[in-house]
Amino acid sequence: MREISRETIIQEVKRLCMEANYILPCDVSQALQKAYINEDSKLSQQTLSILNENAKMAKQTFSPICQDTGMVCVFVEIGQDVHVNGSLAEAIHEGVRQGYAEGYLRKSVVDDPMFDRVNTKDNTPAIIHYDIVAGDHLKIVVAPKGFGSENMSQVKMLKPSDGIQGVKDFVMKVVNDAGPNACPPMVIGVGIGGSFDHVTYLAKKAMLRDIGSHHQDIRYHTLEDELLTKINQTGIGPAGYGGKTTALSLNIETYPTHIAGMPVAVSICCHVARHKEVIL
Repeated sequence: MREISRETIIQEVKRLCMEANYILPCDVSQALQKAYINEDSKLSQQTLSILNENAKMAKQTFSPICQDTGMVCVFVEIGQDVHVNGSLAEAIHEGVRQGYAEGYLRKSVVDDPMFDRVNTKDNTPAIIHYDIVAGDHLKIVVAPKGFGSENMSQVKMLKPSDGIQGVKDFVMKVVNDAGPNACPPMVIGVGIGGSFDHVTYLAKKAMLRDIGSHHQDIRYHTLEDELLTKINQTGIGPAGYGGKTTALSLNIETYPTHIAGMPVAVSICCHVARHKEVIL
């Protein structure tokens, strides 16, 4: 049994919270630069240039890429041969608390979702997903999620008879509903299968996959490419100014489901697709 201390987790989560907000992932940065080169519209090209410069300045000055520093989503992959000294959840929350304080990051979480809505003043609690796997490692992915794009995400319980076209139509509806409100170019995750609750988890995981990666099943791989092409033909473009770069990527994650259903979720993210990870 491998021991991992609570303090180690706190320090790593704190670091990841700050780095995720200051440094755009390499795959996203490269996709933005490629989009700038391939864009035909002068206004859209200028917009992409500004986004690239903003990301560069944020990294150089250790400043947030976006003023909305998000609600922290944490994906934990914990080996069954790992023992954490103390509460894993509390260590993660404390890491978020310290990271947002020391990093001068905006605190956006409210305690009660409907009535009181009083700011917790430390950006906790985080949203934590756990996956127990074989081995003695602990993998933590910290993904601060801004709500300008989060509010554009949707889930729908399709019927099996809706078929592939039903999935395509729903994805395109979500993107068109989002339009410029999601601060495009978007990074899009699509979940298909599972249950009402699990499909949204799949969509969020898909959203965090590396740009340029594909589903291992060639049928879904083909669907990813088809949907991304159609989305970039909508003409929404960077910041909604038109052009051919509405989305940088679209990734699909799937899971077996019930014979009577076909859940589909679309997780929308702006170009600031923040995520950093560590393996302990």
